[in-house]
Amino acid sequence: MAIKDLVVHVDSSQAVQKRLEAAIRIAQTHDAHLTGLYVIPTTDFPAFMEVPSAFEAIQKVRQYRQQEAETSRAAFEEATHRAGVSAEWRCAEGELTEKLGESARYSDLVILGQHNPDEHDANQGLADRLVLEVGRPCLVIPYIGARETLGQRVLVAWNARREAVRAVNDALPILQAADRAVVLSVNPAYGEDGEGDIPSADICHHLARHGVKAEAETTVAKDIDVGSLLLSHAADMGADMIVMGAYGHSRFREMVLGGVSREMFRTMTVPVFMSH
Repeated sequence: MAIKDLVVHVDSSQAVQKRLEAAIRIAQTHDAHLTGLYVIPTTDFPAFMEVPSAFEAIQKVRQYRQQEAETSRAAFEEATHRAGVSAEWRCAEGELTEKLGESARYSDLVILGQHNPDEHDANQGLADRLVLEVGRPCLVIPYIGARETLGQRVLVAWNARREAVRAVNDALPILQAADRAVVLSVNPAYGEDGEGDIPSADICHHLARHGVKAEAETTVAKDIDVGSLLLSHAADMGADMIVMGAYGHSRFREMVLGGVSREMFRTMTVPVFMSH
C-alpha cells in the first residue's frame, strides 16, 4: 500500500507548527495529499445559568474559537502552498476523537501531536484512543518536534505478534524509503512458538524482498522497561522514527492502551508510528 492520503490534526497548541512541518515532509516524500483537520469543540454551559447570560457566553466562546480556527487555516494554507504539496482544509465542530476518526478512516495515515504536560491542549489521550479505534496507523509527533530527517533511519520494535505484524505492513512505504531500518527484538521468545531460532531474521528477509534495507538485532531488557530501552536504542542509532504495534486490552467494555504503548506516547523523543 502506498501512502497517498494524509490527515494531520491541526489545533492552536504551541507544537502545531512542528507537527505540520513533519506532516508536510511526509507528504513531500510520498507525493501524498494532505488534509488539515481542525475540530472546534461543542460549547456547553450548565443548565442553571440564566438563558440570556448563557447565550451571550456561548456566542463569545464560539466567536473566539472560530477566530482561532481561521488563524490556523491561514497558517496551514500558507505552509502547504509554500511547500508545494497538494492540500485541503477542513473544519468541524464536535467531539475531537469522533471527528478525527471520521476523516481518518478515509486516509492512509493520521498525524497527531503528543500531549504536552506543560500546556493545556486537547491531545491528552487522543492518540491512545484513535490508534485503537480507527483502524488506521497513527504517526505521533513529539511536542518538541521531529528531527531534520523523518523516516530515513527507522527503528522497528518486533515481537512477532499480530500488532507488530500490522505495524510493519502499514509502515512498509516508509521502510522502503528509509536509508536504514533496524528491526529490534526485545526479550525474544525462541523456537517455533516464539520468534524462531534467530529473532527478527524472518521479518528482515520478508522486508528485504520488498526492497527494505533491514537489519536484525536482539537485546534483553534487564533493569530497564521496554519503552525506555526502545528510546535509548533509537538515540544510539540516531533513529528519526520508531515503528511499533499498539497493544491494548479490554477494560469495562473499552479497549485501553497497554503499558508499553502508553509509556511511549508519554515519553517519546522521536516520532512514533503505531498500528493496532
